[in-house]
Amino acid sequence: MTATADLIIHNACILTMDDESPRAEAIAIAGNRILAVGSDAGILPLAKAGARIVDAGGATVLPGFNEAHMHIFGGSVGLGELSLFKVQGFEALKNAIQTYAAANPDLPLLVAQYADYTVISEEERVTRHHLDRIVPDRPFLMFSPDHHTAWANTIALEKAGILHGRDVGVGNEIVMGEDGLATGELRETNAIRPVSSMSATGGREGLGVGTGGDPEHVTPEERAGDIAVIKRGLAYCASLGITSFQNMDGSLYQLEMLQEIEDTEGLPVRVRMPFHMKNFMPLSHLEEKAAVWRERFDTDKLRCNFVKMFMDGVTEGETAVFVDDYSHKPGWKGEPLFSAGHFNSIAVEADRLGLPVAVHAIGDGAVRMVLDGYEAAIEANGKRDSRNRIEHIEVVHPDDIPRFARLGTVASMQPTHPPGSAGLPLEPYLTYIGRERWPYAFAWKALVDAGAKIVFATDWPVSPLAPLSCIGDAMTRKPWAEDMPDHRLSLMETLAAYTRTSAWVEFMEDRKGKLKEGFLADIVVLSGDIEACPATEIAALKPVATICDGRITYEAP
Repeated sequence: MTATADLIIHNACILTMDDESPRAEAIAIAGNRILAVGSDAGILPLAKAGARIVDAGGATVLPGFNEAHMHIFGGSVGLGELSLFKVQGFEALKNAIQTYAAANPDLPLLVAQYADYTVISEEERVTRHHLDRIVPDRPFLMFSPDHHTAWANTIALEKAGILHGRDVGVGNEIVMGEDGLATGELRETNAIRPVSSMSATGGREGLGVGTGGDPEHVTPEERAGDIAVIKRGLAYCASLGITSFQNMDGSLYQLEMLQEIEDTEGLPVRVRMPFHMKNFMPLSHLEEKAAVWRERFDTDKLRCNFVKMFMDGVTEGETAVFVDDYSHKPGWKGEPLFSAGHFNSIAVEADRLGLPVAVHAIGDGAVRMVLDGYEAAIEANGKRDSRNRIEHIEVVHPDDIPRFARLGTVASMQPTHPPGSAGLPLEPYLTYIGRERWPYAFAWKALVDAGAKIVFATDWPVSPLAPLSCIGDAMTRKPWAEDMPDHRLSLMETLAAYTRTSAWVEFMEDRKGKLKEGFLADIVVLSGDIEACPATEIAALKPVATICDGRITYEAP
């Protein structure tokens, strides 16, 4: 008996991302799998009685977007916080914060997101004194877009017990003023956490990335609230055409909440979580925790099968690690979070256990250290299909570009992050890295041309999550000077970095990332033809429908 379809999409410009059959007009779904892909004439007769028939109206249909680097808990919490995206100048900042404060009189800590490093001006760095002039009587904290720097007002610093400073560990800093008091600028997680833990969520959304651990005590009411927050974030992902995401902070607390959602109503998005390895953790955690979590969470909907680490911070906070000095600060290269020997031992052990590794590395010095560690793993254990990654790679030394392909290291990068893109200012970034490093900054095309595999994502909540906006940013990026290389990829290369290659890096290329018979039914229907759309208008396209595991998880009103 011939199988029949529960759902058919036809009259579409289908980009299957399958090189063997790259284009089609219609697709049929039975259960949670793709039944067939082909012409309207061949697919429409497969509909069973009562099947849902969707006319795409000539619009593009793609494999569901796979966001390869994001933070679901923090992003979900941020949906209810103040956004300072594109807010510039003191008066605009004051108006936004005071309006939010008035609308939220009971919050124990007012929290804002996306505050640019130059939110006051390009010449004046924000301090607690600026924030005191805006909101003097309630604790306030605002995060930079990259989440590696935050600024707090005086009352927040006092309540957190850090107005007079505190040792916060290597790579972290409570910036101190000439008066012996904190300026309000907090660099990296250990410095930020004393303030962020005063929030309505107790800062639980940051524990996965900050400590790699779990909250010490959570009441049933708090846990239920956290699950509700994450559900809102998952629905938001689905509304943007995302059918899979790879989280970049991991904790058992998050995994168990996601498992509960899957068990009770079904996750609307597939989730890949890491074990987060911090520099204070014993090497034995890889076998005792990471490998155990991998066995416990191992389905097509929720998996925990890789290790995440940080090698450095961010350039604007002067915590990124470079091969040579910061251009504006002679004698300072940054301080890595792991010594070379320590990192190498982790890379070797993770590789021995068959655990892929993903490492945040912003500066070219950090990137080199990670590549060295991956090379040490190959030397110790032999070459295998590890699919290790480096996250961000904002600057890469030219000598290291060919090493990506040679070592089989994936370049995981964010089209929303280059200064001058997605509303980001050029300074202080360009000055900090110096012009000689400009050609090797966000060097997508140089890496791809050298044979590296690349995946794209937004690092939400560091940047807005919408994949179509991110793809538009990738296609419209402008070089910083006339003699700079153009690092844009083609549209199909960019789409592959959001679909097919992102499935491959997860070791799931045999069942998702393409629209192909027998593959999981993860699909997004767009509002128009992305190939006919000018690059400047891609961001205006919207998902009309999102299907994950054969289930419609989002339909546009």
